[in-house]
Amino acid sequence: MTAVPERLRLRVAARREVATDVVALDLAATGDTPLPDWEPGAHLDLEVTPGTERQYSLVGATRAGHWRIAVLREPDGRGGSAAVHDALAVGTEVLVGGPRNHFGFDPGRPAVFVAGGIGITPLAAMIDAAERSGTPWELHYAGRTRDRMAFVDDLVAAHPDRVTVAAADEGVRLDVPALLAEPRDAVVYCCGPRALMDAVEAAAAHWPAGSVRVERFEPADAVDAPGEPFEVELTVTGVTVTVPADRTLLEVAEEAGAFVLSSCREGTCGTCETPVLEGAVEHRDTVLSPEEQADDRTMMVCVSRARRGCPRLVLEL
Repeated sequence: MTAVPERLRLRVAARREVATDVVALDLAATGDTPLPDWEPGAHLDLEVTPGTERQYSLVGATRAGHWRIAVLREPDGRGGSAAVHDALAVGTEVLVGGPRNHFGFDPGRPAVFVAGGIGITPLAAMIDAAERSGTPWELHYAGRTRDRMAFVDDLVAAHPDRVTVAAADEGVRLDVPALLAEPRDAVVYCCGPRALMDAVEAAAAHWPAGSVRVERFEPADAVDAPGEPFEVELTVTGVTVTVPADRTLLEVAEEAGAFVLSSCREGTCGTCETPVLEGAVEHRDTVLSPEEQADDRTMMVCVSRARRGCPRLVLEL
């Protein structure tokens, strides 16, 4: 796969409404260099306003010559989705980072896709990949109203025997415990509201380890939990620093002269993932799987810290 630059200047090549309050944007290169291919489950970092980035999953064909995202307008959000809807017209140029992928698709195992609302975006790309690879799959797609469920009509028309729609306004709700009651030789991929992902993880807790993969773009509750001071050796920078209880490792490392790529600063995008050489980590991100967190091989330095009782970390930073 082509190496991915850290930032690209792209233009909005096409724009269309794909559901009530959901707009899809096609982002194309501004020069002659083609956009890199990407893998299903990947997301990009979009600078929606100067200095403000948001993460959006890529949807559609992975080798289409453009990158497509679909964005839900969130009235109670922090303004990122409103900026996309109101300001990004066809021809607008934007800065984009990525793609990055912490939600990988395994075509070698049957797939159970569970989507809630705009969480369909990464799963739609996985469905395309499953169809190409011959991977058995099924989709359970939940939403408040059918008109707000992006791509639902296309998915049902193309795959009527594999797609189950649970639209609350039609009196149909997704019974997650019943769906996942019996473990299967399959991987469950889930993206959507936090309550849905929590329900899927709880319902499949008795499945074999690694059977559930979720994509979260909301910070974990632990992000704002009180911390303790700890020491960090930055082996690449060549300095050792102390991280106070009220500051993040990322802030302290940047002040010490370390070069750290970062974007969300909330533990949701994976940009600042850093190798851990020594020490135990209190993981506060929503990117790494429970198994990856237990391995302590990497950490998101924007939110994660040394585990209580571990006074020192050694990082490749």
